[in-house]
Amino acid sequence: MTTIDPRVDAYIAKSAEFAQPILQHLRAVVHAACPEVEETIKWGFPHFMYKGMMCSTASFKSHCALNFWKAELLMADEANREAMGQFGRIASIKDLPSKKVLTSYIKQAMKLNDDGVAAPARAKPAEPRALEIPEELTAALKKSPAARKHFEAFSPSKQRDYAGWITEAKTEATRTRRLAQAVEWISEGKARNWKYEKC
Repeated sequence: MTTIDPRVDAYIAKSAEFAQPILQHLRAVVHAACPEVEETIKWGFPHFMYKGMMCSTASFKSHCALNFWKAELLMADEANREAMGQFGRIASIKDLPSKKVLTSYIKQAMKLNDDGVAAPARAKPAEPRALEIPEELTAALKKSPAARKHFEAFSPSKQRDYAGWITEAKTEATRTRRLAQAVEWISEGKARNWKYEKC
């Protein structure tokens, strides 16, 4: 039986206008191909589960992505490596393979999970990525002892989430707004993606 997660509805509704029909289309194709699929939110974006991780979708400022968890086994020679997923930067439904082709990938992904085939191990980087905290975040944390205390207790990945969110802001106004929001959430001990974390 299909399981719909209202958080996926909310994610699609908050996505850019161009992205909404793409995400709705992908969601419909996944559900049609795999009626037993379960939706969830992991790492802040929609995932589709069938006896484990199967695939996920995500939207960005100017494109969407579709990612198969075991892509290396499904499409080793075909995958587009320019974006997060295997189909490159999807800016419209026309950038996707046909429903028939997508359905075939989904059925293959289901079979891999049915058969208990594990995803290939991903090579770990030789050295962890350097953690660079923006100067304005460091300055703001110095002014808020509670926020600084929580931030220092966060794992490097949670610290990196906040640093990246502020650094990626395209305008000064957005950066300032995000900085204020970050300090508020950090003061409460909340991770950047706290809304999507399971209680």
